Amino acid sequence: GAVVVREGRIIARAHNQVELLKDATAHAEMLALTQAEAGVGDWRLIDCDLYVTKEPCAMCAGALVHTRVRRVIFGCTDPVAGAAGSVMNLLQMPGLNHRCDTASGILQDECAAILQDFFRKRRDEQIANRKSEIEN
Repeated sequence: GAVVVREGRIIARAHNQVELLKDATAHAEMLALTQAEAGVGDWRLIDCDLYVTKEPCAMCAGALVHTRVRRVIFGCTDPVAGAAGSVMNLLQMPGLNHRCDTASGILQDECAAILQDFFRKRRDEQIANRKSEIEN
């Protein structure tokens, strides 16, 4: 999941809803940014920090740069699709109009456990859905 913090207060929170909404862009970061923009009344989130369980992907990192988030704090790195330092670092890319400060490895073990549980539940749901389709 993700939360956006401004002046020490959580102003937005979201979790991954890709499967629920059947929307590839419904990552926790994207949904939290949309909420924060609505709450602040501006697409610029200059004085905001985003806390997220897993390292942002390229899509989310791009949105973080465009919204000018001040800092991104994440627990687990993503060696497959991480765009905040693991595979590439869009958050610090020279030539872009903004760079986000980053901190990684924060509560890493706890975040890894949350992610493992999330993906385990997702796999179990997919198996149950396939069984249901076969039986019907």
